[in-house]
Amino acid sequence: MAKLTDYVVFKDSTLAKQFSGGEKIPFSTLFEAYFDGALEIPGDLYEFLDHRNELVTFSLTPEHFKFFFTRFIPEVAIHSKAQDERIVREHYDRGNDFFSAFLGERMVYTCGIFKDGPNDETLEESQDNKLNLVCQKVLAQEGQTLLDIGCGWGTLARHAAKYYGTNSTGITIAQKQTEFGNKRIADWKLQDTARILCLDYRDIPKQKWDRIVSLEMVEHVGVKNFGKFCDLVYDRLKDDGIFLLQWTGLRRGAQEGMPVIGLRPEDLIWGLFMNKYIFSGADASLPLSDVVKGLEKAGFEIHSAENITVHYGHTIKKWHENWLASKDQILATYGERWFRIWHIFLGWSTYIAAQGNAACFQVVANKNTDVFDRNIYVPQTLAALQPPGQVMPAKKKPARKAS
Repeated sequence: MAKLTDYVVFKDSTLAKQFSGGEKIPFSTLFEAYFDGALEIPGDLYEFLDHRNELVTFSLTPEHFKFFFTRFIPEVAIHSKAQDERIVREHYDRGNDFFSAFLGERMVYTCGIFKDGPNDETLEESQDNKLNLVCQKVLAQEGQTLLDIGCGWGTLARHAAKYYGTNSTGITIAQKQTEFGNKRIADWKLQDTARILCLDYRDIPKQKWDRIVSLEMVEHVGVKNFGKFCDLVYDRLKDDGIFLLQWTGLRRGAQEGMPVIGLRPEDLIWGLFMNKYIFSGADASLPLSDVVKGLEKAGFEIHSAENITVHYGHTIKKWHENWLASKDQILATYGERWFRIWHIFLGWSTYIAAQGNAACFQVVANKNTDVFDRNIYVPQTLAALQPPGQVMPAKKKPARKAS
């Protein structure tokens, strides 16, 4: 049987006295103490996490209730432009070097796609796979207008403009992301067909786009504003347009011993950790059914829904590997505490995704109208049915009749 002291070295005598005798420690108490330097995890974090169910409890502590009433509830209740701007910029404007330390060259902060498996593909290849998958799912074509809501550092907008010929617009509240994205667009000489705008999604210009994409941004919109977000997208999408939404959310499902509020114990503690330390104000981490209901209520028809959670686990593992390799840089620039917070976040989240506590979905939707031409999806569907390596024969044009 694993013992806590096999994996943890206490620096605080009070904690040592309380938990050195074999008692399980609340996981939140453990990582709070780790962030503060009151204990160390000197070995491989994954070895500790492999045995966490023997060593920790996923129970609420007084600190959770303090956070819940002083930060979580006010953020959920307000979700104003000013509040969202402050919260988002505190996170994403921390520094491009901070995020590049784990995101790598592509600077994509969303789930990648591994076609051949994580051992055979790099992080960059997985993100290229995802960018291509998104463009292909929305049937992106030359000359179409594409809007990326919550575009991060602008990688998708730039990719779609270069390789699919779209006229791309990305929006983000973060100033440093905007500057970074436009710099890379200029480096690729795509200024005429791609641009990043620094503005709130509620201020998106009132025009119509052929294709709209939003990758793991809607969580920041909040449950309070999710219906309005869906209405806004519907309004900005052309009648024959396609919308792709990718998001991460907590799973739904019953389990013996599950808290009354409806989440498994580890799901709940992980969700509170994420909201406090990583994505403050991101309360719209919803199950699939809630998102589909919101989209349908706004007037969308769901074309497809794909669970890509397993890919997220592999993506985060590669982010964590990058983070560990960048340790000296992070310590020198941001200090020990920031390194430790992201060490726990990335390491623990690898397990959370792998075991399904949190899920990641892609949904493709269109306006649910009688006149929408649903035949546009048929070639895409048939292509997916082909055996590996088999190429669909090109359609022969009908012979012209002699005049």
